[in-house]
Amino acid sequence: MLVSHVLEDGTLHLRLLRELDVTSRAAAALEIEAIVSAYRPGRVLLEFPTPSPSPASYSALARARRMCASLGIALTVSGPGSVPLQAPGSVPPAMTA
Repeated sequence: MLVSHVLEDGTLHLRLLRELDVTSRAAAALEIEAIVSAYRPGRVLLEFPTPSPSPASYSALARARRMCASLGIALTVSGPGSVPLQAPGSVPPAMTA
């Protein structure tokens, strides 16, 4: 598995679990497409695993962007750690200063 996901308030949060390379790019893009097709969310948020994504990660993003655009789904991209993923029904961790 290359992608984790959780659906929360109509937004599908996807996270690449590791940086992609040429051998994993197509598999990750297919995983993303399958998850988005299954949920048909109003919005998708894709989180990269590192601050400097690889060309293969950008390629998977390009495929996800084209698919989301064709389905009329808004797509947002973020960097690592910006959106904590949690299991549905779990209690979010306390914020500390």
